[in-house]
Amino acid sequence: AIARLLAGARKSPAPPAREAPPERDVSEEEPRVGVFACRCDGIEEVVDLARVLDHARGLKDVAHVQEVAEACNDEGLKEIKRQIAEKGLNRVVVAGCTHRLYEAPLQEALREAGLNPALLERADLREGCAWAHWDQPEAATAKAQELVEMAVAKARLLKPVPRSDRGVTTGALVIGGGLAGMTAALSLAEQGFPVHLVEREAELGGNLRHVHYTLYGGDAQALLRSLVRRVEENELIRVHRGAEVSEVSGCVGNFTVRVSDQGAGNQGIREQVGEASVTFEVGAIIVATGGQEAVPTEYLYGEDPRVMTQREFEAMLAESESDASLPSSVVMIQCVGSREPDRPYCSRICCSQAIKNGLRLKEVNPRARVFVLYRDIRTYGFKEEAYRQAREAGGIFIPYDLDDKPQVVARDEGLRVLARDPVLGERLTLDADLVVLSTGIVPNENGALAGILGVPLDADGFFQEANSKVRPMDFERAGIFLCGLAQAPHFMDETIVQAEGAALRAAILLRKGRLESRPMVASVNERLCSACELCVQACPYGARFMDLERGVAAVDPILCQGCGVCVMVCPNGASQQNTFEMQQVMAMLDATI
Repeated sequence: AIARLLAGARKSPAPPAREAPPERDVSEEEPRVGVFACRCDGIEEVVDLARVLDHARGLKDVAHVQEVAEACNDEGLKEIKRQIAEKGLNRVVVAGCTHRLYEAPLQEALREAGLNPALLERADLREGCAWAHWDQPEAATAKAQELVEMAVAKARLLKPVPRSDRGVTTGALVIGGGLAGMTAALSLAEQGFPVHLVEREAELGGNLRHVHYTLYGGDAQALLRSLVRRVEENELIRVHRGAEVSEVSGCVGNFTVRVSDQGAGNQGIREQVGEASVTFEVGAIIVATGGQEAVPTEYLYGEDPRVMTQREFEAMLAESESDASLPSSVVMIQCVGSREPDRPYCSRICCSQAIKNGLRLKEVNPRARVFVLYRDIRTYGFKEEAYRQAREAGGIFIPYDLDDKPQVVARDEGLRVLARDPVLGERLTLDADLVVLSTGIVPNENGALAGILGVPLDADGFFQEANSKVRPMDFERAGIFLCGLAQAPHFMDETIVQAEGAALRAAILLRKGRLESRPMVASVNERLCSACELCVQACPYGARFMDLERGVAAVDPILCQGCGVCVMVCPNGASQQNTFEMQQVMAMLDATI
């Protein structure tokens, strides 16, 4: 739905960029620092801004001080630009919220006022001062004065940083044609972006092909048919079946991708273009390669056909024409192979899957007996209601301990499960027609693709996101995004939401048209560089490389995120970070002494 709303914005002309005046050359000017203190969000209730500004007036090279209501809104930005023009300011300090917030509009305001955006410095008076010391106004005011003094000391030494830009290829690659991949591809296509969808199998659907109904009674196969039809009918989506990504080069906004036939029996690329591989360019990549049901190695699985997984049991329930073909007694065993040393994580979906299948069996055959042997029932959120319904329908839930796991014994007349109920303190004997194992989700073989993309895997073999809290769909490598079971076990609704989110993250990048470097990118003093390559090895974003002709390290300013790792590892001091140069940092430290 969001994608469809954004489609109109994508197809409409982009708003014209504001014309910025030529950048003023301030290299020969003496520093004239303007200090603007923001009083928004309760700062002035804790910090005495009048005293802070009085202190700032006495600092070296401060030419103007002013209190503003909200420096980040239109009125505040206009006032800052007006004072830059009227007072001839060539450095700006904004004392307000944290550095991560509203930096872009403030830098743009400087650009529109004719100053290089790198001539902006911030002092955190909100999160790092007023909010942290809300009950100590005197100490907070003193700290605010010191923070402003440090910012001014650094601002005096700031230098303009040349900006680089680079075009963005309008198109995306989605790897994986399951629920996550098709959802992401459709979301991008509905926003007007061309998409290459690569699927290793001969048909689309992934794990969704094995889901017949949802916990709440939804028709998963109808959803599958609808998604496949919409993908195949969308002119902006090119599907590569029976293929895999064999090579990726380039960087964010400009990836070159080679897709090849997977191997014997999979000739999808050859059928499309007459060759075994095809090469194309995209601006963003979404990894949606999915996962798979774990194959159990215990409880007689593979030895007795009456022992099966939840997926196999679901297929039996979906295909049965009457209750006569279904078992009258089923024992389900949870956490098979999961939450143990070899696979320590919880797959989250197994408890709900068992309850879903148990309810379906009871719906078809109310007389059927269903026993669930579990370690913990994890039906979080509204799924707890299904757990209650399963118990009301007659499902019997029996806990077991890891050090005393159930045993399955095969007999001619049926299976027998031996277990100990830790609540009753007694051993139980359960006779069953079927034993159904909840085995959890394991990752696919992701190592080769991770190497091709230059992205990491976690300890369990799933793709590792940049940050689970603030960047859950991003990789550290810019321009590559993640969703679905490729990241971790997810329910269908979670997969759909995450796929839409990954598509929107990619769309934001593709919509820009051009990428610009940040002011705080790294730089290299070539006279000091010894070509040791430590910075190249240490850079987590792939932004450092060796200029072989010059024999020195170099920086890709578009890829550089200004993290400072290269500065830390450089033994010669050749690596520096713009807006955080050694002289500037030392000036801030001196201001605190």
